[in-house]
Amino acid sequence: MALRLTTEVEAPLRPVGSSSARAAAGPRSAVENIVRMAWSQSARKPMIGLLFRAQQHAARGYSYSAFQAHLSSSNVDQSATLLRRFSSEVPASEQMNLIKQLRERTSAPIKNVKASLVSCNWDIDAAQKDLRKRGMVLAAKKSSRTAAEGLLAIAQDEKRAAVVELNCETDFVARNDVFQYLASSLAKLALSARDPGELVFPFGPDYLENLNVNLDHPKLSGETTVQSAVTEVAAMVGENVKFRRGFIMSTTAHGVVCSYMHTCPQPGLGRLAGLITLEAEDSNAPLDALQRVGKSIAMHIVATKPLFLSKELVSASAVENERDILRTQAESSGKSQMAMEKMVEGRLRKYFEEVVLLEQKYVVNDSTNIKSVLNDLSKEVGSKVTVGNFARMEVGEGVSKQMH
Repeated sequence: MALRLTTEVEAPLRPVGSSSARAAAGPRSAVENIVRMAWSQSARKPMIGLLFRAQQHAARGYSYSAFQAHLSSSNVDQSATLLRRFSSEVPASEQMNLIKQLRERTSAPIKNVKASLVSCNWDIDAAQKDLRKRGMVLAAKKSSRTAAEGLLAIAQDEKRAAVVELNCETDFVARNDVFQYLASSLAKLALSARDPGELVFPFGPDYLENLNVNLDHPKLSGETTVQSAVTEVAAMVGENVKFRRGFIMSTTAHGVVCSYMHTCPQPGLGRLAGLITLEAEDSNAPLDALQRVGKSIAMHIVATKPLFLSKELVSASAVENERDILRTQAESSGKSQMAMEKMVEGRLRKYFEEVVLLEQKYVVNDSTNIKSVLNDLSKEVGSKVTVGNFARMEVGEGVSKQMH
């Protein structure tokens, strides 16, 4: 049965009265009534699709009253039923465009993006809300998985620096711009939070997770708690995301806080961080020289992993333990007692050069050590320069990684 679109659309739609009238009117009256009902339900779909489906129902003898009775017997809103019935009429090109737009808005996996759009009849705003709900559930399910990858982020001013560690499961997610933005935002929040009143202040997730953070990113915006922001990013990237730890380092004297980030995808982010505070006794000493040398020593800290600032700060138990190990090694040489004692003391000096910052060979110039570098700096600025504190942090250190 051919349909003339012009006459069918423009002609007034008349309800079919009695069953005899419907029989006399034939299938086309059924078509007219089904189309009339579709328009009364505000189904905004192409007319060709409406008429085509109505024609199919009419050809099967599916009358207007039967169609109305079927809808009334279900517990589903009739307009929603019609929208779902004709959602397949969204052109393929438009479907791809909507998938692309929603993917750009949320960074969610493509299969999740498409599933939400289909379930929401290709309404992109409704699908975005649906994705957030789905993502929160998935994030909760993945929260027990190991997250040993991620990034360190640093924020600092003249007297303080804050470093935070944000973890994920893969380095692929660590390159995600939303993940990187969140890490940077957490570092800035830690720096702006109340002053802990300590020169070195390590903290865990509970220090920040209930604080509000103001986010301004195309895919992550508005004011929310740190805990909610982390959960939302986990939902976006499809992995377990955790804010693990951080620390704040500051100086109250005439000095500087210097930092170095290694493996940086962008400024202020990296996988390894070294920090040090240098302080001058004379309050008139120029700080630019301290900043220059301090940054170089921070890089040295990342490379050499010192454990102590000076020999005096190495615990007696650590020295005695190392001495016992060296003595056992010397006894296997078969040399005299005096020779073995000299071997132990020589190797103990080597141990100090490995773990004590001031005794370490300078990575920039291994003909000198850090103590000599500071002496040269003191002469340059005309005032004694000392190290206040130092720290080194690496992504995932101390986290047991599961082997796959």
